Amino acid sequence: MNRKLKPSITRRAARLGILPLVSRVLSLAVVLSLLLVRPVGGRWEIPQTVEPVAEAHSSPSQAVISTPTPTPVVLPDQAQVPILMYHYVSELPPNSDRYRRDLTTSPENFKAQLQYLTEAGYHTITLTDLYLHLTQGYPLPEKPIVLTFDDGYRDAYEVAFPLLLDYGFTGTFFVLATPAHFESPDYLTWAQMKEMSDAGMEIQSHGRDHVDLRGRSYDYLVYQTRGIQAIQYHTGRLPRFFCYPSGRYDANVIAVLKSADYWGAVTTEWGNTHTRESLFEMPRMRIRGSDTLESFIGKLEG
Repeated sequence: MNRKLKPSITRRAARLGILPLVSRVLSLAVVLSLLLVRPVGGRWEIPQTVEPVAEAHSSPSQAVISTPTPTPVVLPDQAQVPILMYHYVSELPPNSDRYRRDLTTSPENFKAQLQYLTEAGYHTITLTDLYLHLTQGYPLPEKPIVLTFDDGYRDAYEVAFPLLLDYGFTGTFFVLATPAHFESPDYLTWAQMKEMSDAGMEIQSHGRDHVDLRGRSYDYLVYQTRGIQAIQYHTGRLPRFFCYPSGRYDANVIAVLKSADYWGAVTTEWGNTHTRESLFEMPRMRIRGSDTLESFIGKLEG
């Protein structure tokens, strides 16, 4: 009987054109495995504090590596962090009324304040940093401080933003949606907000319009607080903090913010002590147009 050997699986696969496909799949698997074991760097990477310990085994030539015991994170009861509140950073326009004068910090004074913060060893953080510190125990730098700017005026981009970059500082800007939608010349545009966000600034929510939110209907509060997610559309980052217009709010406003997955909100109340329980009523320190460098320092150190 004339016996013929069947072709091997490899030869058959080659004839069918499967080998190139198998090769590609194996190569892809190797690449993916390398990606998965690469260390992931991040701002909040916490070094491991417990090293694996080699335990004695019945055989001297063998050792068992025990699983490290995680170090429990002790959350702070509170954090002492000044949150400064600015509005305009610009020269005063002619015939400014007392309200505009009070809300306006001159570029010269603002620069002097940033210079002092640098020399005094302050480090700017964001509200996100503060939130993570209180809720997850992430560390903060020495002498942390938050710089916030309300209303989203155009000078935030033209004056404050460049100076913050010069000093290596970050800022949190609470913006209004309606002026940006209509490209009001006095307010930030969406393109400017995107540029600021990409440079490390936080763009957060001040509502659609600068209105008193107390005593409003549920639908109206949703319209004002959740509609601002246009920030995410234009910057790629979802706002997590809210600034109550003129500092006015009630329990219903807080309830709607929590339901919309905000992490906290700032007020106009004076103070620098923050807790997990008061994340939606965070106090700040108002910087006034009449502040000298000496009074500015007094607010921080008092």
